[in-house]
Amino acid sequence: MSAKDTMRRNKTLLQSTLCGDNVLILNKVFEKKLITEREYNNLKSINKEDVEGHVIKLVDKIMNKGDETCQDFLHLLQTDEDIKTTYPKLKNIQLSVTRSLPLPIQLNSQPNGLCVIINNETFMDGKVRRGTNNDAESLAKVFSWLNFRLDHGDAFICCVLSHGTKGVVSGIDSKSLSIQETITTFKATGKSPLTGKPKVFLIQACQGRQMQRGVLSEDLQADDSQSPFIPEDADFLVALATVEDYKAMRHPIDGSWFIQSLCEQLKERCPRGEDITTILHHVNNQVSLKEGFIQHDRAKQMPEVRFTLRKRLVLSPQAGSP
Repeated sequence: MSAKDTMRRNKTLLQSTLCGDNVLILNKVFEKKLITEREYNNLKSINKEDVEGHVIKLVDKIMNKGDETCQDFLHLLQTDEDIKTTYPKLKNIQLSVTRSLPLPIQLNSQPNGLCVIINNETFMDGKVRRGTNNDAESLAKVFSWLNFRLDHGDAFICCVLSHGTKGVVSGIDSKSLSIQETITTFKATGKSPLTGKPKVFLIQACQGRQMQRGVLSEDLQADDSQSPFIPEDADFLVALATVEDYKAMRHPIDGSWFIQSLCEQLKERCPRGEDITTILHHVNNQVSLKEGFIQHDRAKQMPEVRFTLRKRLVLSPQAGSP
């Protein structure tokens, strides 16, 4: 049963229970970014005496956002201490969602694998990518937490932070390096220690000079083979900060939209056992909701994920990590 079906089955019970404090649940949902600021303000503006109306509209709003948002909402109800204290009757409602998922890739080595961070800040032509060191530090912290450190293991992750244009990234000498040619270097061969192991590339670089602009959206309101051989292009995942032809946004102090969202979502969702592709779906959504301005032009951004992984890749924090 999906998370949305679970909410539909328990909708009346949920609504009557959450009416105990409609303000708390609204604030908690907004804090977890399950609704936009515009949706939050619209819900707050409802007649304050109509507590039931508040809750009904909030629950409907969550359900209309799809199964992933419903799953996040149910997880919030089951794990947030303030919510459990304020709505004790929630423990009598069956909120758990059980799904039949394929077994994930087994990461048995210690550490889990190698994470390489290529951070191009200062270029030979004098250009400086300000904020990139914050991205590199965030990546180093989160992948260290996920037990990626040394030069061997059951997975390989490469993070590239640089300038770029369509299909390429730039070296500090401003020479272009094809993303596809770089990835091809890691294809499966009979002698490669990475054959059959997941290879993840996370690339923060522009892929063109065009600026993405927003359009109105109702949602936005703002068989395993028995053969011993595997295809040489198997087990790759490439996550790009933006689609081809467009710029990728980076704050000169805080870092880039894509990398900061990625690190935030990894820290929140890896302890819950979510796999990397599911997490990247959340990154895509979070980045797509961001909005900025460059020289008075309104800027949006849409990351892109491509993968040939044959199994789910679940990254778990080191035992004892906070």
